[in-house]
Amino acid sequence: MRTWKPTIQSLFGLLGGAQRATRELDDAIGEIQDAMLEALGETGMKRFPAVSRRIQYAPDLQALWYLRGDLMAALSALHGEGQARDMVQDISEQFGGLLPRGMSTRPSPLGK
Repeated sequence: MRTWKPTIQSLFGLLGGAQRATRELDDAIGEIQDAMLEALGETGMKRFPAVSRRIQYAPDLQALWYLRGDLMAALSALHGEGQARDMVQDISEQFGGLLPRGMSTRPSPLGK
């Protein structure tokens, strides 16, 4: 039976992979934040500054996931529920593959 002996090269490889994954996750978080703020628009950011601020300063991907409800409420007030649902659905798709399995959306029995 062979045991794995860490070497300097393998440790740097592991760290480099973690840094790359972290960078990619940070980029995805930034893109989702931008999409959420863009959906709110300038008017939404003025009418709902707390939602805007919470999106801008969300500490991680899970926080952004749970902010979709607040975003939906704000967008519903701005554009109506139907359009807000479509906008939030587009944003929800950006989370694909980034969240733990149990946190993904399920198909609605209500349909469209």
